[in-house]
Amino acid sequence: MISSAEEYYKDESKMHVATDCIVFGFDDGELKLLIFKRRVAPKKGAWSLIGSFVQINEDVDNAARRVLKEITGLDNVFFEQSLTYGKADRDDGARCISVAQFALIRIDEYDRELTEKHGAYWYKLDELPDLVLDHDQMVIDALAKLRRKAKHQPIGFELLPEKFTIPQLQSLYEAIFQRNLDPGNFRKKVLSFKVLKKLDEKDKSSSKRGAYYYRFDHENYKKLLESGYNFEIL
Repeated sequence: MISSAEEYYKDESKMHVATDCIVFGFDDGELKLLIFKRRVAPKKGAWSLIGSFVQINEDVDNAARRVLKEITGLDNVFFEQSLTYGKADRDDGARCISVAQFALIRIDEYDRELTEKHGAYWYKLDELPDLVLDHDQMVIDALAKLRRKAKHQPIGFELLPEKFTIPQLQSLYEAIFQRNLDPGNFRKKVLSFKVLKKLDEKDKSSSKRGAYYYRFDHENYKKLLESGYNFEIL
């Protein structure tokens, strides 16, 4: 049976819609990207972002959630639409529009065996191989958006373990912005936001004195965000 929508548009040309996920992770002081070798033609075997066609009865965001779950084993992954890519010749296989999503995951939490089963691997941003289609541009655009958001919102906490030290947090922001930050000024700034809970536990892996662990206070962050609080870090 033809739906009313199909009947209305039956004389119009059709195209595919895909979603490609730019999956960022943070590990060993480095911002990394999850990529895999493409399993379908055209360009089978080339390095690619994680993605999928959007199914006919599937919301675009739900398609992204499905892809992230299938590859990482994680639910409730933070992701956000980056840009839509629609050049007529962007895909050799067919006329296809892609809605790019950038996602942030904690590298210590994902299902490593599941990810490797899908042939996906983490690469440092400065060591990325060439990616298929317009995926290199997707990464550039997503990183620019991540930097804009991280400058004004504490979005970086999505990349850290549940508990972390101030130096680890600073290392993350240095990786995102690719520049060194003054430790004293950074500590003063992030603590002034009142969104960190200090724990009694210390990390003594790098010094005898150690550094206190903190947790991100999601509830207080939501309250401050709703009040219009400015979280500008840099």
